Amino acid sequence: MKHLKLSQTGDLMPSLGLGTWQAPSDVIESTVYKALDIGYRHIDTAFNYNNEEAIGKAISQWISDGKGERKDLFITTKLPHVGNRAGDVRKFLDLQLSRLKLDYVDLYLIHVPFGFHCNQETLTPVVKENGDYDLDMTTNHVETWKAMEECQKNGLIRNLGLSNFNEEQIERIIKNSTIKPQVLQVELHAYFQQMELRAYCAAHDIIVTAYAPLGSPGAKDHFVNKYNYSPETFPDLLGLPEVKEIADKHKKSPAQILIHFLVREGIVVIPKSTSENRLKENIDVYDVELTSSEVDCLKKLDKGEGGRIFNFLFWKGVENHPEYPFKGQISNQHAKA
Repeated sequence: MKHLKLSQTGDLMPSLGLGTWQAPSDVIESTVYKALDIGYRHIDTAFNYNNEEAIGKAISQWISDGKGERKDLFITTKLPHVGNRAGDVRKFLDLQLSRLKLDYVDLYLIHVPFGFHCNQETLTPVVKENGDYDLDMTTNHVETWKAMEECQKNGLIRNLGLSNFNEEQIERIIKNSTIKPQVLQVELHAYFQQMELRAYCAAHDIIVTAYAPLGSPGAKDHFVNKYNYSPETFPDLLGLPEVKEIADKHKKSPAQILIHFLVREGIVVIPKSTSENRLKENIDVYDVELTSSEVDCLKKLDKGEGGRIFNFLFWKGVENHPEYPFKGQISNQHAKA
């Protein structure tokens, strides 16, 4: 369960990695170094997280200190929404590689299926006077993907994938690509198990990575006040009595049970933490042996689409983009990591 083999390249992707969203630069540098020391080999970041440079410093220092080699690491980052066009792929990838102090990344994802016009000075989305984001309605996934394929041929990317895409959007790329998507990263946790999407990915040899595997408890403070969310938006998965009962039985924490539950299903999991104790706890999940009744209990927690937390609506007007992935599913006023 510790590694999953990627299609086409045969690269091994660690089934447990460190998520870094919401981790500020002054904290993430030491966190990544600690994580690598503890045994993490998979680090997940993105241009939009604004911490690639700090992560690059940590990786570089760890290697310089003789702790390990680049070939032992699996580094994932993502093409941002403001660069979601073929002509911008190489520009952003080169910048990200420079920030990460790497010659290549192991996995490069299109972060979201829609695109925004970019403020070239700040590399952030252009926002109109009425507060709406200036959507780039010309977003073309196939052309963007082909540009990423070229970067892979040039040795800058080992593996290619998508994030937050729906089945129809994935299918379009599969039918028009040379290198098929190898990984799909989506929100996935006990309340939102994405069974249909997972079945689709399995049929196409696409590995699924789960973000927010613990229900993103740290996002509550980030979103509630700023985006007028109610506390109920973010479920207390760690406090569920069913999870606590199973955790107590196995002498594990609720987080360890929730992570193990996904890993045993063949899903890559990237929980985020900056606490050394929790970093150690989150990676110590491979020795659990859940009974069939315990697995059934956890599977029954699934709320389907009603369990979704993140749907990007904090980007005002994004639902009007032709590639907004959750059309017909926007009644829940949530946000996106």
